[in-house]
Amino acid sequence: MKNHIAVYPGTFDPITNGHLDIIERSLKLFDRLIIAIAENPVKKPLFTVDERMRMVKESVKKYKNVTVESFDCLLIDYLHKRKAHIIVRGLRVISDFEYEFQMALTNRKLAPDIETVFMMTAEGYAYLSSRFIKEIARLGGRFDCFVPPNVAKMLKEKF
Repeated sequence: MKNHIAVYPGTFDPITNGHLDIIERSLKLFDRLIIAIAENPVKKPLFTVDERMRMVKESVKKYKNVTVESFDCLLIDYLHKRKAHIIVRGLRVISDFEYEFQMALTNRKLAPDIETVFMMTAEGYAYLSSRFIKEIARLGGRFDCFVPPNVAKMLKEKF
């Protein structure tokens, strides 16, 4: 039997309950899941890579078959280093699909051995984005219902 290792990449700035939904559902499909936190300075993240690693690790500590790592290379190169062949991507709304579809086709052209699996988020999280949560937190709004408690605490400390 194959050992199906999937990689769920993203900036996770910060991780949300929507991300956790994708993680939990991915674990029903794959033997092991690596959450790969992209360093990606182009996006100008609010949290450092180390802070994002801490938030994600704390949020997924109950799962034995999940590991959390960071990467700063091409995603397909990272997958090859980890001997993984599956990329998990969450889709919230139709506008996500076009961007994700382009990335998946580009990755397939560069690395035909890697497959991308799209997962629709649960309907209760379709409107949720890290960007909106950061804006709500910055403006002093209530955001605790969108993120794990450890993330809410770190957001409150930042703002």
